[in-house]
Amino acid sequence: MMISIVTVQAPPTRRSSVSLVVVLLLALTACGSGHLRVTGIELGRSVNADSSIANPTTTFAPRDTVHLSVSTAGVGSATIGVRWLYGERVVDEPKKKVSYRDLASTEFSLQSLSGFPPGEYRAEVFVDGQPVGTKTFRVDAGR
Repeated sequence: MMISIVTVQAPPTRRSSVSLVVVLLLALTACGSGHLRVTGIELGRSVNADSSIANPTTTFAPRDTVHLSVSTAGVGSATIGVRWLYGERVVDEPKKKVSYRDLASTEFSLQSLSGFPPGEYRAEVFVDGQPVGTKTFRVDAGR
C-alpha cells in the first residue's frame, strides 16, 4: 500500500504574513529574551558547589569571609557587580562577566586578613551597571 501526501500552498496574503510574524515573535519571546533577571540575593559564610549560599545569614565575625550569591534566571550575557561598603566607604567593587542559559548563581566574596571592623556593611548589586538590589549585614566583634 502506498500513501501519497500532496501539499497545496495558497498564495500568501497580508493577513497570513502578519499572523506568521506575530507567531514567530511569541515563539522567540518564550525561548528567552536574551536578558538575565535577578531572582535573589543572599549572604552567608559558605557557598554550595553551584555558587548558591549554603546557610544564609546577615551577621558575621570580624575574620569571617562574607559570601554573596546573585541568583539569575533567563538566557543571556551580562556583567554582574557588587559594591561592598562599610558606612559610606567603598571597600571593594568586583565585577564578573557571565553568560547563562538557565537558572544560575554568581558568587562574590569579601574577606579581610586583619579582620573587619565591627559595624554595619552594605552590598549593592548591579547588572550591566543598573542597580538590582541591596543587602545589609553586620560584623559583630562578640561573635
